[in-house]
Amino acid sequence: MAATTRAITIASNSTYSLLGKKPFLGARSLRLNNLKVSSRTTRSFTCKAIYYPEVTVKEDGQPQTLDYRVFFHDKSGKKLGDGVFNFIVEIPKESSAKMEVATDEPFTPIKQDIKKGKLRFYPYNIHWNYGLLPQTWEDPSLANHEVEGAFGDNDPVDVVEIGESQRKIGEVLKVKPLAALAMIDEGELDWKIVAISLDDPKASLVNDVDDVEKHFPGTLTAIRDWFRDYKIPDGKPANRFGLGNQAVNKDYALKVITETNESWSKLVKRSIPSGELSLV
Repeated sequence: MAATTRAITIASNSTYSLLGKKPFLGARSLRLNNLKVSSRTTRSFTCKAIYYPEVTVKEDGQPQTLDYRVFFHDKSGKKLGDGVFNFIVEIPKESSAKMEVATDEPFTPIKQDIKKGKLRFYPYNIHWNYGLLPQTWEDPSLANHEVEGAFGDNDPVDVVEIGESQRKIGEVLKVKPLAALAMIDEGELDWKIVAISLDDPKASLVNDVDDVEKHFPGTLTAIRDWFRDYKIPDGKPANRFGLGNQAVNKDYALKVITETNESWSKLVKRSIPSGELSLV
């Protein structure tokens, strides 16, 4: 008997918290969340990997045998779960309004940050699309002994997307991580994952940190320097970077995503106190 194939599509009308349990990815392994089988019946899955509007599930081998496997493919036939993640844009490139997810508000909307009753702006434009990886969390009670023992900053992991297009606030992009920078902001660890959207013209050319230097020369240094210096005009000290002040490779970036997804998982299961964070 040949293996069967069935199509499933993602439910698009879910209401969710960006820190919560619903339709976004956060780690390399694939678990489908709130997907609807294309039939009259509905089955629920759990997802912490990839958002695709249509996914094909292909069974290889005979059920209840040692060779039986179930794979997930996109429309082109490519297997999913290979290091592609959802990225939510908070701040479009070449803009300066300091937009961010309100992690302490119900349903965690994106809003402009406020300081002393005034809307906050960066002192100059950011030159890349900036945002977060859902279903990640930098645990403020967890010290990272590879980065000077710094504790997490209590936020999702940040992403700097280096593609050519300016994106919109709230836009969801499929990205692949390429590198990571270990920024230390007032003693807190604030990871910056450098990534590129899969629909960017240069996406096929870059797969790791060395490719960024080759095809986007000077970009990693520019990202580091921008985040190092942006608080200086406000009279604050420059931020620092761990791991030798250098960007680390894709494998390390994936390790960061996996570890922070594990922290998020403990958070939403209430294994860790949530404090003021909204898990609605």
